[in-house]
Amino acid sequence: MRMKRSFAGLLLITTLISMKSVAGNADGVREGTNEPATLITQFSFHQFTGGIIIVRATVDQYPDSLNFILDTGSGGISLDSTTVEELAIPTTPSERTIRGIAGIRKVNFLYNATLHLPGLSIDSLNFHVNDYDILSSVYGVKIDGIIGFSFFSRFIVQIDYDQLLISVYSQGDFKYKRGGYVLKPLLTTIPVMNADFKDARKINSRFYFDTGAGLCFLLSDNFNTDSAVLRPNKKIVLTQAEGIGGKMEMRLTTVKKVKIGPYRFKRVPTYIFEDVYNITSYPFLAGLIGNDLLRRFNITFNYAEREIHLLPNSHYRAPFDYAYTGLGIYAIEGRIYVEDVIPGSPGEKAGFKTGDILIGVGNNLSNNIQVYKNLLQVPNKKLKIIINRNDSLMELMLKPASIR
Repeated sequence: MRMKRSFAGLLLITTLISMKSVAGNADGVREGTNEPATLITQFSFHQFTGGIIIVRATVDQYPDSLNFILDTGSGGISLDSTTVEELAIPTTPSERTIRGIAGIRKVNFLYNATLHLPGLSIDSLNFHVNDYDILSSVYGVKIDGIIGFSFFSRFIVQIDYDQLLISVYSQGDFKYKRGGYVLKPLLTTIPVMNADFKDARKINSRFYFDTGAGLCFLLSDNFNTDSAVLRPNKKIVLTQAEGIGGKMEMRLTTVKKVKIGPYRFKRVPTYIFEDVYNITSYPFLAGLIGNDLLRRFNITFNYAEREIHLLPNSHYRAPFDYAYTGLGIYAIEGRIYVEDVIPGSPGEKAGFKTGDILIGVGNNLSNNIQVYKNLLQVPNKKLKIIINRNDSLMELMLKPASIR
């Protein structure tokens, strides 16, 4: 039984890449100064399902404005291979590799390039090149690259999910807003945080802090097996994620409680996967905390001081996505296709088949995959779905189940 879901951070965890273009000490993070931090620029961002952040930028002298995912789970900075080809950007083969949930691969590089964000140009960057076609189909817009450690290590970066605004400050003495909490992560290229969570029993462990992961909480299967943290006879459904090197199955359930600093969340959706390529570095780490949790705070990343400041925002008490349809939908060449239907799932019971084209969800005919996914995130509510099957229009009734 399979279902496709979107996991930008899982696709893009690149813990093996160490970007030499980042100035500073041995781990790539500049030391703090006694000078006050100053605001350099502010710019807006778009937010997609799972809390994923999309920013616009250009590279070098190429005028095309590109879409980048802002991802603390990326150990560097990268460009999509199709974008590189379309813009005729010259790259250099290398022996360096990146790891993902489904494989390891060598990558080409664009060396010593400049990223132009609104009001800010960042030079001496080494972009690795990867294939992000799957992300473009998941989000319905062209994804041209990932911005990770190479950006976060040079500045103080503040993400305001209430105003959809990013503020970039110079490194230096910085005063955080009152009412929040300062975390002290371990930091090489990806921040690592301690967190408590509870299901069958309470456990404290380490997790990647990953804004590029479109999920709440993820555990490696090794950790789950060794810790016996999940209650017996839990409700678990099978799902699927795509990563570097291919696809792999996951299991989806909930845990009773997750605690980050002083902040507690109940009944948190949780993915469990067999970490064949050890991207979670078990037993050092248990898994990762993704942006569907992190978006509930306005966050300041201060890598020079090894600090992350969390301030609860208007989304703090927003409900989690417990809906389960068993459908994998993708935007391909202007149409939204059903590519997988899990046997026995609500999608199969409603009559969906692989190859169906979504025309409308409820009364919405926007042909916008983000809108359709949001409409499908309400469990136990019947929805009228209009599809095109073999050039004939059909109407199906779908009632998403709940994973709780």
